[in-house]
Amino acid sequence: MKERTKILLIDDEETGREALTLLLKAAGHAVKSAGSGNEAFQTLTRDTFDIVITDLFLPDASGIDILKKVKEDAPLTEVILITGHASAETAVKAMKEGAFDYITKPLNFDELKIIIGKAVEKRQLLSENVYLRKQLRDKFEFANIIGSSPAMQHVFALMKRIVKTDSTVLIAGESGTGKELVAKAIHFNGGRRDKPFIAVHCGAIPENLLESELFGYVKGAFTGAMRDKIGKFEAANGGTIFLDEIGTMPMQLQTKLLRVLQEEEVERVGSTRPVKIDVRIISATNLDLAEEVKKGNFREDLFYRLNVIPLQLPPLRERVEDILPLAKHFLAKYCKEMQRRNMSLASDTLEALESYQWPGNVRELENVMERVAALTEDNTVTVQDLPHNIREEGLTRLTGKGVDLVKVLAEIERGMIRDALVLSDGVKARAAALLSLNRTTLVEKMRRLGMPL
Repeated sequence: MKERTKILLIDDEETGREALTLLLKAAGHAVKSAGSGNEAFQTLTRDTFDIVITDLFLPDASGIDILKKVKEDAPLTEVILITGHASAETAVKAMKEGAFDYITKPLNFDELKIIIGKAVEKRQLLSENVYLRKQLRDKFEFANIIGSSPAMQHVFALMKRIVKTDSTVLIAGESGTGKELVAKAIHFNGGRRDKPFIAVHCGAIPENLLESELFGYVKGAFTGAMRDKIGKFEAANGGTIFLDEIGTMPMQLQTKLLRVLQEEEVERVGSTRPVKIDVRIISATNLDLAEEVKKGNFREDLFYRLNVIPLQLPPLRERVEDILPLAKHFLAKYCKEMQRRNMSLASDTLEALESYQWPGNVRELENVMERVAALTEDNTVTVQDLPHNIREEGLTRLTGKGVDLVKVLAEIERGMIRDALVLSDGVKARAAALLSLNRTTLVEKMRRLGMPL
């Protein structure tokens, strides 16, 4: 059932107030009325409304006073003013104070219904935006970033100090370590949390398009520029722009970016008029930018401008303590998405995951858990459910926990025999030849290893 819009109607003319109340109720709204400013203030103290419709001139107050009170106590409530003395000055003052609209007497109820409909739509959009911003803030709270290892605790400690500043941040780390996640956490926990967060993946945008993507363009700047278009920097005004893979940025754009940092203004492609901006810049790279500076691939002055606060993210292989909680988190996430029961990890599976080097870092671990959730029939994930490269590295790599050599060798034998049988279409004699064994020796090994004959 659709929720009714709650309206407070304020008018000192009793006949008109009662007639309009009946019309609004007949239109499906929940309506309360007040005949004076004092009565309206008391009602507003006791209850909340979606829309307030008030006469501009009341015996004991003005509609502007009521508008100010409503906006102070309930900013999402929309106010519509009614006046018999409409003027441009009145309209401008009402709009400056936050009125949604105003309507003149004698009232046209059809016109009022349209205004109310637009006010309801605006209020719903604002409420959704507030909800979505809260969801984003909750999602990117530090507590929601998994990492109990000493390496990640050091990162969290730095992040908590960074959010109190507005300084430029350079996040360094291998691909897949979560650089964008950290950038979002810094933004949504900082003073710009209610402003835009705009991410630009510099390496994914063709060089000839990157300039107009970042800085915008004016109509006629180049073939196909049919209208003015703002760039990512202007879109992020007041908030944060995240420049991922900054090390791939072409030299001529590095020069323009340096000017943006120095002057705090941008020029659209094809324009000579600078546009002032207030943007926090967080950039990220998987390259050693200091080394790129030495090679002449990156401007030294830009590097120092971007590297005001450096933040180094550790690779997953250096935070082994986080592998189990991360694996469980991703497994639960994909089980939920695929509408299947939660799965668990066998102890030897965990050992294999912790022994693997994870060149693709957290992103690779997430992909593996998605694959496991999709393809594993049982609710317990065994070593055999993991990709071949993880199984092999986990078996052959010695860690501080030690290793069961007999078990490792047996598993290696089992895997090689299985591969030989696949290559020979199950013909044991051919499989034995691939392994430089007699057929009888192969059969005996398969029996000893518990493999089906």
